[in-house]
Amino acid sequence: MSDYSPLVKKTLIKPGTRVKLKDLPTDAKDATLDKSAAKEQTKANLEQLAELQELLYADGRHALLVLLQAMDAGGKDSTIRRIFSSVNPQGCRVTSFKVPTPLERAHDFLWRHHREMPAKGMIRIHNRSHYETVLVERVKNIVPKSVWQRRYEQIATFESMLASEGTTIVKIYLHLSKDEQKERLLDRQQRPEKHWKFNPSDLEERELWDDYQVAFEDALSKTSIKEASWFAVPADQKWYRDLIISDLIVGKLKSLDLRYPDAPEGIEKYDIT
Repeated sequence: MSDYSPLVKKTLIKPGTRVKLKDLPTDAKDATLDKSAAKEQTKANLEQLAELQELLYADGRHALLVLLQAMDAGGKDSTIRRIFSSVNPQGCRVTSFKVPTPLERAHDFLWRHHREMPAKGMIRIHNRSHYETVLVERVKNIVPKSVWQRRYEQIATFESMLASEGTTIVKIYLHLSKDEQKERLLDRQQRPEKHWKFNPSDLEERELWDDYQVAFEDALSKTSIKEASWFAVPADQKWYRDLIISDLIVGKLKSLDLRYPDAPEGIEKYDIT
């Protein structure tokens, strides 16, 4: 397990813990840095991330998978845009999972996700993930309880396999308050430049807030395992969210003992003219 910073440790869902989201902070009230200092630290973290990404690629023994889950307007897109702004796009790819296609539905529920796992040396970010089957599909009764109930164990087994093959998994739940979600949805409704982000279906999902909270609690409790722990990151303030997540990812990469491969034998003898 990584040696997490004190800031990150506060967000860790320890394996075997029963989660109650109402007991976890959604805001920056526990912040030890003010907004300005936090932004400076985030900037430094992102500079380190750019260096570590190159080292991850050169080392070639590990891969990094970042999963982002949240309620609507939780900030998944802005998190990706901010945290990975400094990395080389050749070594990083984002996948957003929408409603499964007929082809995807014809396979097991993990098939489309397994296809999008990172190769060694690469970073992959999943905007939503294989957890939708125990979130959306559970809350909206798309699959019966007998199906989604067994998938917690299947997911944990799948992630354990990935970890054993060299994939470091970072699972982030952006913990947003219902009041902050309302403000963000209103912002999308009222600002013309954000109208494109407004979706009436988000309001229907908002009506199911309590059901989703229970579903997230079960998912975080049952699938936070040693090889792939969950982190419930306060998401009401973006600057605080960015500080925690940048701290988390940099710490994870540092824990891998990445190193550049040895130079070709006799490299100093080559005559470069």
